Amino acid sequence: LILAGVGLATIGFGARYLMRNQAIIKKGLEALPGGVFDKYHRGGFEPKMTRREAAMILGLPVTAKPNRIKEAHKRIMIVNHPDRGMLLTSAS
Repeated sequence: LILAGVGLATIGFGARYLMRNQAIIKKGLEALPGGVFDKYHRGGFEPKMTRREAAMILGLPVTAKPNRIKEAHKRIMIVNHPDRGMLLTSAS
């Protein structure tokens, strides 16, 4: 019960800090270099995956050779495997 109270107090103080310093935080985010988020795809994907989308996910050009496609696929499958240190971003 005490831990819950401490946790709620921490959340409250954190929220108050963010609200009071919102302008400073916004300026800090705007100061980030423009290319930081460029590698992320904006928007959704097509209902049926195209070769272009598959190449984008694998990080390859559309004209990649089959052996490079297999290597990239294997690399992504290993990184995202739950028994081998799955990426937290892909777990959602």
